[in-house]
Amino acid sequence: MGLGVAAVNTGNNLLYLLVSMLLGLIVVSGVLSENSIRRTRATRIVPEEIHAGRATLFGVRVTNAKRRLTSYSVTVEVARERDDARRLYVLRLPAGEERLFTWQETLSHRGQQHLPAMRVTTLFPFGLFLKAGPEAPGPEVLVYPRVVPISPASLRQSAGGGAVPTRRRGRGADLYNLREYRPGDDPRLIHWRSTAKAGALMVRELEAESTTDARIDLEGRGRADRERLEHALSRAASLAVHLLRSGVRVGLVGPATVPLGAGAGQERRILAALALYDPAALDATQAGDGDGMVLAGRREFRIDLGP
Repeated sequence: MGLGVAAVNTGNNLLYLLVSMLLGLIVVSGVLSENSIRRTRATRIVPEEIHAGRATLFGVRVTNAKRRLTSYSVTVEVARERDDARRLYVLRLPAGEERLFTWQETLSHRGQQHLPAMRVTTLFPFGLFLKAGPEAPGPEVLVYPRVVPISPASLRQSAGGGAVPTRRRGRGADLYNLREYRPGDDPRLIHWRSTAKAGALMVRELEAESTTDARIDLEGRGRADRERLEHALSRAASLAVHLLRSGVRVGLVGPATVPLGAGAGQERRILAALALYDPAALDATQAGDGDGMVLAGRREFRIDLGP
């Protein structure tokens, strides 16, 4: 009888010892995982310009802000539109150091959008429990319409009227003149066929797109056909970028209006106006006619948004 009781007590003691070890393992795991993830920060890097339908480079900077302790087995989870998440893994991150991750992503729609949320997690040290930091909501970004190259033929097709510009040198696509090479000329402009005939290096001088101001007229509202609207807005954005980067002052009139201007700032203003255009939110009385931009010698480009 006494031997049986002793055997039971021994079995209970082993069970208590095993449970105590497991509890201790849980406590140690919790402490180590907390130390690993504590003051480990993930900072999202968002590009200045995002265009619909174009692959864009995004990034995350993972920083260990602790003074002495190293962070181990850290994962940054970036949610996506689907149920899965992008996982960026750091095996070891010493105190005070950082890691940079980049990837390409394509946003399909223009307009104001929230990027997916992000959080820092770890399974360190035993992989038994997941320790996660607070979820950081994604920032709001403005996605510009898609911009595509504009050919000279396409540019002439979109022109709706206005003065005929005079020819001059510039940064356009058409040939203005051929002349001998001078130091500082772009080697890409060397015209090899003429060089062979003349026996001296000849370079192409390009013709500026225009010596006049340009106005892009948005016609219609675009309520009936969403696909047609998006195509038209993309074309308007492409025209604006092409003309502005050729040195032309450009204005936008119609349901979306931007006063005449030039340079990178004007490019962002026009792209933002096109990105935020919403025919459903347009008041029936809104129909910018561009009277404030009636300029002598301007070029007009008409973009039909549809009814």
